[in-house]
Amino acid sequence: MSVEKIREAAERVARSEGLEIVDVEWKIGKQRFLRISIDKPGGVNHHDCETMSHQLGTLLDVEDLVPGPAYILEVSSPGMDRKLTKAADFERFSGRLARISLIEPVENLKYFEGRLAGYLDGMVQIEVEGRKLALPLAGIRKAQLVVEF
Repeated sequence: MSVEKIREAAERVARSEGLEIVDVEWKIGKQRFLRISIDKPGGVNHHDCETMSHQLGTLLDVEDLVPGPAYILEVSSPGMDRKLTKAADFERFSGRLARISLIEPVENLKYFEGRLAGYLDGMVQIEVEGRKLALPLAGIRKAQLVVEF
């Protein structure tokens, strides 16, 4: 089984529905679990998730991309505290509060929380305590939005 082939199938379905694939996650524990996170400008609704689930589930079965025992397919929105993984994410959510942890330190720190200020030449721009910092996208371990009320 190839998670990349599953992602490619999900991308085909998403494009046809005007959706974006945010994340594909495969977990094996007591059950086999495939989670697909989708988004679109203005956010996704229940109908978007239901349509994506039905169409992708059919495609996965027809192309036998998840061979073996039964699995659970979950299609959902990325949530308010969504992961940030691509350069476009850091542009799209510029101005929003985010948490970023790095593999290697920048200015002796591996953890940052601040306002995203875009993306430029492989570097994520973030404002932390009044200072604008550039963090290498390739060096990000985890990044996600922070829910603000």
